[in-house]
Amino acid sequence: MAAMPNKGPRGPESPDSSEVITGPTLFAVVTLLVSGPLSILLGASGIANDTVFASSRYAYRFDLTAWGWLHLVIGVALVVAGLGVAAGTTWGRGAGIAVAAISLITQFMFIPYYPAWSIIVMALDLLIVWSLTRFSPTTRAGR
Repeated sequence: MAAMPNKGPRGPESPDSSEVITGPTLFAVVTLLVSGPLSILLGASGIANDTVFASSRYAYRFDLTAWGWLHLVIGVALVVAGLGVAAGTTWGRGAGIAVAAISLITQFMFIPYYPAWSIIVMALDLLIVWSLTRFSPTTRAGR
């Protein structure tokens, strides 16, 4: 009887394949874990000192302390979603997409207060949503 080799070509579904995050998912994790703390710092500066940001007449005018708390909460949610995606949890990818979309809308509304920062973060949020939606069932949950 011929001996059967116990090791064949390893595909993405192979149990021996590495659990390293690569590609768009890695980009999303890194971007979430960078954008989150930066939003937390932006929120803390808005909470600590109301004179950091200023704007003239604006339709979405909130108290700057409220903007600070909003950015703080979104920043914490971005970090939690980034850790969820990094851990490979089932809720992580959906939470990352949802929180990045909320952050995108919030940054759009924050443009008159800090335009350069808001546009850069909006671009990052769009890239996060794009990278997390590049899901392929053949590549083990996008990894």
